[in-house]
Amino acid sequence: MSQPPCPQCQSEYVYPDQNMLICPECGFEWDPSTSTDDDEITAKDANGSVLKAGDKTTVIKDLKIKGSSQVIKVGTKALVRRVLDKKDHELDCKVDGIGEMMVTAKFVKKA
Repeated sequence: MSQPPCPQCQSEYVYPDQNMLICPECGFEWDPSTSTDDDEITAKDANGSVLKAGDKTTVIKDLKIKGSSQVIKVGTKALVRRVLDKKDHELDCKVDGIGEMMVTAKFVKKA
């Protein structure tokens, strides 16, 4: 019988244990009867609005780019490509005039 892949690491080596499914690679355990659609990763902007992939944002503070002399100016628009579960740079964005960058959510606001 085929089991669904692990929702955390996408491993295909999942095995059942009573009413739970267990991933041997990352150790994640979950109940397949519960819905996992609400487990989408989100981040909050400077105003407390929830940011998701596809949202358009505006930078609220001049941001120095590490290892470069460029600066992302206040008011620069960015498109959130994906939201990651990290502590420092949780937004993978396409910033106008700069390109692909990782940005901290507390330095942007939803446009």
